[in-house]
Amino acid sequence: MTTVAIFGVGLIGGSIALCFKGKPGITVIGHSNRPSQVDKYLQRGVVDYATTSMQEAAEQADFIFVCVPVGNIEEYIQKLSAFRLKPGCIITDAGSTKASVVACAKSLDFGQASFIGGHPMAGSERTGVEAASSHLYENAYYVLTPDEDTSEEALERLVELLSHTKANIVKVDAKEHDEIAGAISHLPHIIAVSLVNQIRGYNENNGLYESLAAGGFRDITRIASGDPILWRDILINNRQVVLKLLRDWSHETDKFVRMLESADGDAIAGAFETAGDFRSKMPERRKGMIHSAFDCYVDIPDHPGIIGKITSELGNSLINLSNIHIIESREDVPGVLRLSFRSQEYLDKAVILLTANGYDVHL
Repeated sequence: MTTVAIFGVGLIGGSIALCFKGKPGITVIGHSNRPSQVDKYLQRGVVDYATTSMQEAAEQADFIFVCVPVGNIEEYIQKLSAFRLKPGCIITDAGSTKASVVACAKSLDFGQASFIGGHPMAGSERTGVEAASSHLYENAYYVLTPDEDTSEEALERLVELLSHTKANIVKVDAKEHDEIAGAISHLPHIIAVSLVNQIRGYNENNGLYESLAAGGFRDITRIASGDPILWRDILINNRQVVLKLLRDWSHETDKFVRMLESADGDAIAGAFETAGDFRSKMPERRKGMIHSAFDCYVDIPDHPGIIGKITSELGNSLINLSNIHIIESREDVPGVLRLSFRSQEYLDKAVILLTANGYDVHL
């Protein structure tokens, strides 16, 4: 029997737990400092057993997943080093920054246990164990950051266990991971927040900024609504990488300043063309660090009952609609009605159904 302990059974840890729970030969233990959370884990059937004792969970485990917020990971693995862990126990984490965590682990003595950094690159707009899903990591990238001291046997065991997530396992150096994550996730979040705050400042003197920004602007800045405390910890932890990226970003914006100052139309068009070419090569349905929005836009006539008709058609086909938004500002938005779904599967079914019923649907 293999015992897996999960510290931090929220969206990430809970989804990992659900990937293992019920599999032959695997028992999943959940830990929280709060008894109410322990009760919730059990009531929702996310784990087989739950406890408020960190030592109890850790010392029974063959695998330990530390899925607490980034700012608490090092504290947790330091506490783990004080316990009598099973020989061969593998400790891993799920943080979105890796270099500092791996460095911390290397400075500790886990006895005959070992540490391998990890980062499942998937997420959701929802949070907490209530949002956990056994499908969250399916076809997503799951990054592991072994180093020169990592046992090949331990790495193979962890990879074998993670096969239950149906994720694509990628092995990357911890420092390289942080550089890439900074560029494709941390920097875009900063840009989105800065852009929203810039427009917020303009809106203080003219409320039309808020009204007219409801379409495409809201879509491209969706990630500005991230958890403030989570992003505070991530950015401070990865600040040296992010500072370099911000300087590089400033260089890119300076290029546009010079293009516009000189009215260089060819250079502006070239910048858009180059960006478009690179973006078109990116996989559209691969899960990444910035979670996908499963939205489509529908052009509809201004007829009484038309929205109710659409929602009824979706409901009758058992297609789970999570949100609906009537868009007044149509610039850069290919439809007046935005429909949001929980998954790509529901989105695909909705597009087929609505198109078959004569609606003009755009992605």
